[in-house]
Amino acid sequence: MRSHGSGIAPWKFAQQGTGCVFETAVLVFHPENISIGERVYFGHQTILKGYYKNTMKIGSGTWIGQQCFIHSAGGIEIGEEVGIGPGVKILTSQHKLQDPSVPIMHQKLEFAPVRIGNGCDIGANAVILPGVVLGDFSQVGAGAVVTKSFPDHSIVTGVPAALQRKFE
Repeated sequence: MRSHGSGIAPWKFAQQGTGCVFETAVLVFHPENISIGERVYFGHQTILKGYYKNTMKIGSGTWIGQQCFIHSAGGIEIGEEVGIGPGVKILTSQHKLQDPSVPIMHQKLEFAPVRIGNGCDIGANAVILPGVVLGDFSQVGAGAVVTKSFPDHSIVTGVPAALQRKFE
């Protein structure tokens, strides 16, 4: 492990490959449930919000820009050679709306895993919501809000994200 900032002890992770870089002010919660491949880059002020259950897996050669927030309550798998732009949010839980008389933040959480395939590119400030599967070599435009899954080689943009075309 290499760090330009305060660093994170590699033995605290479930697994950590060689050549990883953690920039200044990267925060990591529940590293025992996070597995990291080789040569993964984490930009300044990124938050890896591991959870007491489920896991976060980040494949080799992945680049995660500054100020990203990745929350793995429902489980996350990020493939190899994935580019994740600055400010991206990946969420795997949300409140289930059951009782209109109860504040939403006090309602039950529901969990759904996210999977981002190999070779994907996620544009700056995109948001990926619980249950989404992005096929291999898919691209998400900057600022998109991804609410559903897309197959391999998809190019998606917008709010909510929609398929613009296939890249084949």
